[in-house]
Amino acid sequence: MERQAFDQEYVARLTRGDTETERHFASYFGDLLLIKLRARIRSPQLVEDARQETFLRVLNVLRKKGGIEHPERLGAFVNSVCENVLCEFFRSDSRFQQLPENAAEPVDEGAHADSGFVTTERKAAVRQVLEKLADTDREILRMLFLEEKDKDEVCQYFHIDRDYLRVRVHRALARCRTAIQRSKGPLPLENIAGR
Repeated sequence: MERQAFDQEYVARLTRGDTETERHFASYFGDLLLIKLRARIRSPQLVEDARQETFLRVLNVLRKKGGIEHPERLGAFVNSVCENVLCEFFRSDSRFQQLPENAAEPVDEGAHADSGFVTTERKAAVRQVLEKLADTDREILRMLFLEEKDKDEVCQYFHIDRDYLRVRVHRALARCRTAIQRSKGPLPLENIAGR
């Protein structure tokens, strides 16, 4: 990467928010900051957070009255701001924990491969219970919870206001719970009722 010479005019354009200058600034310093940050932080997300925080702080200083005194030292200024951001990241140990080089990969606590199947099973079981309900109750619950329609859309469909929709949903869920208890089906409706 070719070394860039910065001057008063470059900093003035950057301070004014000139698009081309901002693009050059982000490209030039973005690559340099990535090299520096990747050497010190293992998490790609934290690298990006630190880089964005550095850009934000530099631009905030430039756009405040006075800016920086020596535009030719912009590179050193960006570097020192980055160092300060790194120090703050390391100090706030509660935000993240730096893993040692030879640490085992963390366990993925995201959705499991069979979670889609479980959701499909639950929806099928809910549909069976819904078949036992009155038409209007079934339609309200189906639209809201299976099709995930907007409440305003449901209100418009039934020609009711949102307050009355809330009452109808409450009654329909109560009837649905009763139907579940009669069928002794293991359906966790607490998630539905919270909506």
